[in-house]
Amino acid sequence: MRNFKNANVEQLLLKLLGAEKTARLFATLNHPRVLDEWESGSVTRAELAQAMNMALFGDLLARSQNGRRYTEETVAGGGGVYFDHGALRTVRWPHSGALPPGEAAFARILGPLGFRINGRYPLDRLGMTGRAWAHEDAPDEIAQFFVSELHPERFSAAFQQAVTNVIGASRDPLTPRASGLLWELERDGVLPLDAAHELLPVIVGAFARQHDMPREADYEVLLKESAEMAWIATEGNAFNHATDRVADVFKLSDDEKAKGRPMKPKVEHSRSGRVFQTAYRADIVQREFRAADGSVVTRDVPGSFYEFITRKRSFDQDARRWETDLRFDAGNAQGIFRMTASQAA
Repeated sequence: MRNFKNANVEQLLLKLLGAEKTARLFATLNHPRVLDEWESGSVTRAELAQAMNMALFGDLLARSQNGRRYTEETVAGGGGVYFDHGALRTVRWPHSGALPPGEAAFARILGPLGFRINGRYPLDRLGMTGRAWAHEDAPDEIAQFFVSELHPERFSAAFQQAVTNVIGASRDPLTPRASGLLWELERDGVLPLDAAHELLPVIVGAFARQHDMPREADYEVLLKESAEMAWIATEGNAFNHATDRVADVFKLSDDEKAKGRPMKPKVEHSRSGRVFQTAYRADIVQREFRAADGSVVTRDVPGSFYEFITRKRSFDQDARRWETDLRFDAGNAQGIFRMTASQAA
């Protein structure tokens, strides 16, 4: 893995995160080759996308002790992380306050940054639909997004009311100014560095919880029918997981189990036989709820987790190069999603 710094990405992250976190992220994550060249003061969509992805990866590590320990050990051993994708959960529901419903809240960010839908995956057992978003400029090297939408209409009336109670007054993190800058980025493919500095914290902040503290009674209703919606109630649109692409996920799984790490019991196989995934179980976090008497109570709930993926490659005879299979698999995804379901409490 090349350790390389694009000056524009570095400047964006230095202002957002500070020198120490920026240096750690550059030392940890793969560097897309499309960023080998840059123009000082003019930020491309790929550079802004990479800066956002790196910041979101750092945020995930801050919330996942297991992921943080794995990453620190990997870097200390001379390795690094090939950031394959980040996953987030949304709710496609008309009663979501100022926040656009479901995936629409993120399509308006991902599209201008150069991401395009690269596959649709029905997650029917979970009452959800997943879509992969890959970057047009470097689909194999800039981390993808796996965005899932939950469909409350597939659940009970009581569940639907609880969803409305939880997210019905959600805030919209995108300011009119940020929306205007995204429009300019989509039109031109670049932004001045000052404008990119202004936009980056806003779009990073969109990957968070946009609603207030949930009521415990609503959480209980949601938990009975959908561990995924219960997770959204406490975590919102934060990264559900981030994923390291590794050469041999089976060996990694065995090695991590031997260390006593909380690994998924078995590796998920795609129907194509080309994509293999496993994960740590979700880290347990403490979240506050509004009790029936109006007081605030704290409960242990599943937070985010860290995933591993191996993708097979094939030789493209027309392009004369090796191509990585960037697809996902609905069965794999539903199996991985159980990493937060099994510990819901």
